[in-house]
Amino acid sequence: MLANSLIELDRAHLIHPVASYRGHERQGVRVLKSAFGATVTEANGHQLIDGFAGLWCVNAGYGHESIIEAATKQLRELPYATGYFDLGSEPAIRLAAELAERAPGDLNRVYFTLGGSDAVDSTIRFVRYYWNAKDEPQRDQFISIQQGYHGSSTVGAGLTALPAFHAGFGLPFDWQHKIPSPYPYRNPVGEDDVAITAASLASLKAKIEEIGADRVAAFYAEPIQGSGGVIVPPKGWIKAMCDLCKSYGILFIADEVITGFGRTGPLFACADEDIVPDMMTVAKGLTSGYVPMGAVFMADHVYDVIADGAGDAAVGHGFTYSAHPVSAAVALEVLKLYEGGLLENGIKAGARLLAGLESLRDHPLVGDVRGRGMLYGVELVTDKAKKTPLPAASQPARRIFDRAWSNGLVIRAFPQGVLGYAPPLCCTDSDIDAIVERTRKTLDETLQDPEIRQAMA
Repeated sequence: MLANSLIELDRAHLIHPVASYRGHERQGVRVLKSAFGATVTEANGHQLIDGFAGLWCVNAGYGHESIIEAATKQLRELPYATGYFDLGSEPAIRLAAELAERAPGDLNRVYFTLGGSDAVDSTIRFVRYYWNAKDEPQRDQFISIQQGYHGSSTVGAGLTALPAFHAGFGLPFDWQHKIPSPYPYRNPVGEDDVAITAASLASLKAKIEEIGADRVAAFYAEPIQGSGGVIVPPKGWIKAMCDLCKSYGILFIADEVITGFGRTGPLFACADEDIVPDMMTVAKGLTSGYVPMGAVFMADHVYDVIADGAGDAAVGHGFTYSAHPVSAAVALEVLKLYEGGLLENGIKAGARLLAGLESLRDHPLVGDVRGRGMLYGVELVTDKAKKTPLPAASQPARRIFDRAWSNGLVIRAFPQGVLGYAPPLCCTDSDIDAIVERTRKTLDETLQDPEIRQAMA
């Protein structure tokens, strides 16, 4: 009765993110009741391995008592403190210092947000302010990458290059430009790393010259494109793109909302790629999803230009819940867990997951396996030689997700037939083996779809 009541209440009142509203009304909600480690449980008792860590975010896994205790202690002591009026709280101050200490290069300033979308949106405002402070207001054009994801805020969604985030919203804006994704599996130049990087550099340079080098404000890139289908650029690609931007005096913004906090192995992917962006966005793994929080890391030279440009005037950007003390207390504890063994376990579990997913290459539907750390994509095709995508009529996103769910596995199923994996770093060997086993079962069931069989005939 309770579950049924919740389903009807959900249908009547709760608007879900990135959903077909009418489709969701027909489908009905799946109510999650509890979670522990890498396992989530529905209200009906159905248990699943969470192969996607919530939404790329529960990096530490569920049920850590130390995180709960940190939040509880802070709620009792000081549940809220604004950052306005020169006020602050100890957890937020200490968190900013701890993060700056671990960030690449001179990313020594940290602005806290509620999540990834408003972190990206904040960078847009900071970039605008930076160039105005430098008396170069004509630098008002932004470049990002096809199949990239930079949030769903009103402005950030225009930097995002996925059709669903533009349709019906009047996006992108005319000052938001795109270059092709590196996408090694489907790059017109082939899968050679050197050729892919050279092609991306040529595309970026051409776009800069087309717009006018003195008009480009910033370039945005993810170390690995997440929501675009877990697209992994060649090693050295992002450094080459960063260096090109710096040669033009263009600000380079690294979006680590997905890749940060052990998702690709190290605490930050940028450190592993040997780059120091001008700004870097994080969220998700920052608090492991236990409470909302994101952040913008800002290089000293960017901060100084903004601070000097403002002088004694206030920089008019802020959120009510920026530097929230409870979120900061949680993030501090999560950081301890990462460095207390979770990062190490994530690397070990990631190697096992890669080996397991690679073993699926013999399946008739598997065209590509790619990823790094604990972030992977499996691209499905009906013809391996021609790399033919799954037919739209097979509804790959909906059907594959549903089958995996029935088989006790949470994954991301993208519309183009890519399966996304981002399990918690706490996964055991048995968790990883279950992910692979249940994926193969799901693929076998998908192979029986009439639309799939017809496409493969």
